[in-house]
Amino acid sequence: MFEFVRSHTRLFQGILVILVFPSFVFFGVQGYSRFTDGSSAEVATVDGRPITRGEWDQAHQQASERVRRQAPSVDPKLLDSAEFRSESLNNLVRERTLVSVAQKHHLLPSEERAAQIFRSDPQLAPLRTSDGTVNKDILAAQGLTSEGFLRQLRLDLAMRQVMSPAETAATMPKASLKATLDAWLNKREVQWERFDSAALASRIKPSDEDLQRHLNENEKEFRISERADIDYVVLDLEGVENSLSVSAEELKRYYDENISRFTDAEERRASHILIKAEKDMPAAQRQEAQRKAQELLERLRRAPTTFSEVARKESQDPGSAAKGGDLDFFSRGAMVKPFEEAVFAMKVGEISPVVESDFGFHIIQLNAVRGGSQKSFESVRSTIEATIKRQMAQKRFAELAEIFTNTVYEQSESLQPVMDRLKLQKKSASVERKPAPTASGPLASVKLLDALFSAESLKGQRNTDAIDLGNSQLVSARVIKYHPERTPSLEEVKDKVRAAVVKSQAAALARREGQDRLAVLKDPKVAMIGKTELIDRSAVTRVPRQVVDAVLQAPTDALPTTLGVDLGPEGYAVVRVLKTLEREVVAGQEAALAPQLASVWSAAESALYYEALKKQLKVSVKGAAASPATGPASGAKSSK
Repeated sequence: MFEFVRSHTRLFQGILVILVFPSFVFFGVQGYSRFTDGSSAEVATVDGRPITRGEWDQAHQQASERVRRQAPSVDPKLLDSAEFRSESLNNLVRERTLVSVAQKHHLLPSEERAAQIFRSDPQLAPLRTSDGTVNKDILAAQGLTSEGFLRQLRLDLAMRQVMSPAETAATMPKASLKATLDAWLNKREVQWERFDSAALASRIKPSDEDLQRHLNENEKEFRISERADIDYVVLDLEGVENSLSVSAEELKRYYDENISRFTDAEERRASHILIKAEKDMPAAQRQEAQRKAQELLERLRRAPTTFSEVARKESQDPGSAAKGGDLDFFSRGAMVKPFEEAVFAMKVGEISPVVESDFGFHIIQLNAVRGGSQKSFESVRSTIEATIKRQMAQKRFAELAEIFTNTVYEQSESLQPVMDRLKLQKKSASVERKPAPTASGPLASVKLLDALFSAESLKGQRNTDAIDLGNSQLVSARVIKYHPERTPSLEEVKDKVRAAVVKSQAAALARREGQDRLAVLKDPKVAMIGKTELIDRSAVTRVPRQVVDAVLQAPTDALPTTLGVDLGPEGYAVVRVLKTLEREVVAGQEAALAPQLASVWSAAESALYYEALKKQLKVSVKGAAASPATGPASGAKSSK
């Protein structure tokens, strides 16, 4: 059972995934100022400030792109589902809510504090270069500047600080722990028979009249959506960058002017002996500590090979004394200034004079040095070229964007003028009003599709205005041919209709046969065909969830009891609950499961806290955007 709970953490994800805020995920959400150019239709409000449809669309597009980068094999249909779109809005509402609270309570860290956390937080290590600075190549690939990253990092830290009290303060009462374990681990002995609709499908032989009737009754399900054949052109930073060239002289000059970027940070490994003497200690006591340190230094100079042994016996640094004073490798900025200056002025094997710091008096031995080597020009030439071209492209893009915007508007009868002027290639596609599940880039933009399917665009077949897709990308398109929505003939969708009819009728047949069998089995003397097995929450891996829920919710005051379970399109089940088996108490069980359950408890507390924040800020989600929440803290329901 322990193994089941450990290996099925998805059972907890509905609560945990949303509540544990994904800090430092800066790809995509680069500050809320970028969301000002979308549709003005209001879908939510936070603290009196609106969230527009355009902001939601852009947040959804960025979320989809993040998922594609992290899981390239994800089913594209999931990214276009109502649930995922709702989750995009939920996360946007959550971010706005937490940022608003952080601003009200002055929780936004300073740039200096954020930079310090960046240098030391292990979660951010992949974004750091060897000298501890932010990896600008990674930022550039995401269209971010160092300033933009720092701004978003400060927001992330502030949002984490808003939620951290609720996430860390909650404790789970022992009575709640026991009740939860009982609910999860109690078992029931059952027999059950399944009437599978898929197994009955071969018995369903619908006539053409049945198919036509189903088509007529479910016309909306089979309607062919309106479509438009379009041409479009894109101006983006990548295209501008590819059109540029950089001379060898420029590359070499950049290398010489930025040589520190191409030099590995030097690290040093040292051991030390510390005699504590804090700076506010009386002078006489500090002098005594200094005297003791000097005596130890003289001993070590007579026998330098005993440094580790002396450190274990005499050092008052609890973190390193047991390791013979070893501090491992560290770079500049990791130690207090006097200590650092001494270490980086020493030679390997050398023992320093007594070094005074705010912590006391140190004797230092330098053990090793690594790094500090300079990369050759040729080894970093391609990196330098990419960096310079990106900088040049960013400047050039602003100029070309103005030309692009003016040309597609002033010469709206054709895309050819802007293609000729900016050397752009025409692309063609067939699109619907909503992005296709597999769509990417401009064709995934709701703003572009809204513009294409506007009355003006369809009637006049003129260029759309230049549409900013974010990430330095502009697009303009025009409708070449419009195909209105229509109801297909039966011949066009016959296979699809037949599959739907067979599935529906097979499910109905399974339900009838199951209910007939249930009526017979209500007599406890009638034997069941199904084998006897034990069911608990872990049974969802082999038994339909509807059956597990029905079994565990069945009254136990008069056993055995027989019940029917509708499996929807999958069929029907008849279940006989024979008896209940209490949870087996296993030594160490509660201690083993308590941390996971405590996490769920903390998540629930955080959910309540977040809902209270939403209520305080009068958060509301309006109209069709207010779809059911996908998690307890997702924020999809209105708080009014």
